[in-house]
Amino acid sequence: MKALVLKTFGGPDAFALWDVPKPAPQAGQVLVRVEATSINPLDYQVRRGDYADLVPLPAITGHDVSGVVEAIGPGVTAFTPGDEVWYTPQIFDGPGSYAEYHVASENIVGKKPASLSHLEAASLSLVGGTVWEALGARAALRVGESILIHGGAGGVGHIAIQVAKAMGARVFTTVRDANFEFARRLGADVVIDYRKEDYVDAILRETGGQGVDVVLDTVGGNTLSRSPDALAQLGRVVSIVDTAQPQNVIQAWGKNASYHFVFTRQNRGKLDELSALVERGQLRPHVGAVYSLADIPLAHARLERSDNGLQGKIAIAVGPLAQRDRANA
Repeated sequence: MKALVLKTFGGPDAFALWDVPKPAPQAGQVLVRVEATSINPLDYQVRRGDYADLVPLPAITGHDVSGVVEAIGPGVTAFTPGDEVWYTPQIFDGPGSYAEYHVASENIVGKKPASLSHLEAASLSLVGGTVWEALGARAALRVGESILIHGGAGGVGHIAIQVAKAMGARVFTTVRDANFEFARRLGADVVIDYRKEDYVDAILRETGGQGVDVVLDTVGGNTLSRSPDALAQLGRVVSIVDTAQPQNVIQAWGKNASYHFVFTRQNRGKLDELSALVERGQLRPHVGAVYSLADIPLAHARLERSDNGLQGKIAIAVGPLAQRDRANA
């Protein structure tokens, strides 16, 4: 099979397209023909060596799969060959999704929502699971509460807006002015151009000085230290960014705030919850660009640029079904 292999840590040119052996499913595993995958910040962080101790080289990386079950191992009961499935491979535990085939434990695999194309499903699995864990399991966002989502036009942010609205929250988000209408279509109630206005001032103005109940940090920088200024009493900050920048969070003490740091865990339950939102029409990933397996280095380079002009996710068409969807898009 064809696979994009990370030969060494470094820039996008660290990848090479190789022929490698097709994996075989073991007990409790399914062999999936990968139709589509996608690109996440985690992918380029792995590529450049941020987690070098956890990734033996050469490695097949990638963290999203939408595809078709080709074979099952002994003991598999949830799937049969021909089922369309989606999932996030176990992170830092075996080969990833930049390949024509992938093997996974059946307990992390879900049935793909019928209303999503493979390109769309592959654009939702990792970011959707991250958002569900961040807002549901960690922030415990409740109906009638308010939330500030940083980076609302991005891969995680555009999903977070939709999930927060489905949870009954009032949604504030920061985006560039070019993405205002996109954020509003997703359901954002208040859109803030972070380049023209301080988001803390905007939040306090819009909430009568009360602040928001939850802040979702998808951008890093000084967000952890500034968030208390925009928080209500007993507010919660949830960050998915592994920043090494020192942060002074003394202001959080006066708000009785709590901080949560999320590294998403893989399981079928989250996928099923997301599928329910998709089928109810409350959630749909936005595919902002599509590349081929061989052109993943170009996709990495684009996502890393701050001026990439993207809305939503970059999807990768691997198999013939996703390539057909790409041609018809």
